[in-house]
Amino acid sequence: MIIVVKPGANDSQVHEILDVLERNELKAHVSEGSERLIIGVIGDKSRLTPGSLEVLSGVEKIVPIMESYKLASRQFRPEGTSFNVKDVTFGGNELVMMAGPCAVESEEQVEAVASKMVACGVKVLRGGAYKPRTSPYAFQGLEKTGLKILRRVADKYGLLVISEITSENDIEYASNYLDIIQIGARNAQNFRLLSAVGKSGIPVMLKRGIAETIDEWLGSAEYIMSEGNYHIMMCERGIRTFETATRSTLDISAVPVLKGKTHLPIIVDPSHAAGKAAYVQPLALAAIAAGADGLIVEVHPDPKHALSDAAQQLTPEAYAELAMRVKEMATIVKRSYPGA
Repeated sequence: MIIVVKPGANDSQVHEILDVLERNELKAHVSEGSERLIIGVIGDKSRLTPGSLEVLSGVEKIVPIMESYKLASRQFRPEGTSFNVKDVTFGGNELVMMAGPCAVESEEQVEAVASKMVACGVKVLRGGAYKPRTSPYAFQGLEKTGLKILRRVADKYGLLVISEITSENDIEYASNYLDIIQIGARNAQNFRLLSAVGKSGIPVMLKRGIAETIDEWLGSAEYIMSEGNYHIMMCERGIRTFETATRSTLDISAVPVLKGKTHLPIIVDPSHAAGKAAYVQPLALAAIAAGADGLIVEVHPDPKHALSDAAQQLTPEAYAELAMRVKEMATIVKRSYPGA
């Protein structure tokens, strides 16, 4: 449930509410919106004496939340969530553009991409350092060396860094180099990892599991939020269906559905869904038209010789064309484009 606090309630009245929750061993999550202070309540509500909250002077109303994801629910923050990571706003009116190679292969490779992406409005450098692959014989990434390369190149060009981690044991080390942790599709329901990332407080991009329903995906976000980390963005990257023409089926409908169900920002990854570079641009445009708050796209200076996912990575030149088209689409849907 959520407690809607009366407008103008003072600190004493708010603390009175929090004290009642604490005495009944309930966890309180306070969200200060533009018009209302809302308190999300997690735990066994049967501990409360009936009417014990309603009679408090600071309480305007109690709203039950039927979904299992309480904190991720749109009801918890109806106006939507936006947050800053350094000077980049996620969930605001300006689209967030993220780009970079699927896997970090060398400093020269990452530099070749980043140097050209800045002019295209990219604010976040992506690159895989830890690469969980279907085959144990495939390139698994440079790991710690890859993280260091990403950080050095990103700092040179004033970019944020996002990269995937695959184990809670990597969080402490990775936090020295990453601005945003990516939870990949294979780990979308790795609940120990989700909880550990929640405790870390580091901003998170949570990709949708390959066979997760939207409600299950929001349940994964709830694991992170329940540990006090609200700096989360959801990333639709395609789901497994009967169709084989693309690597995965990009669920464009997930974008408006999420807009109704959650307050969290929504990013779309057209690269992993498409599996083929030729489809990335049209899927990216469709995502922005549907209401996505940003894109994460794979770009490689020489895709034919990429060590992973060669077929879906764009050249820097192809990405520049995509960025131009996305900028045009942003105007149509009344969103601003970085640097425009």
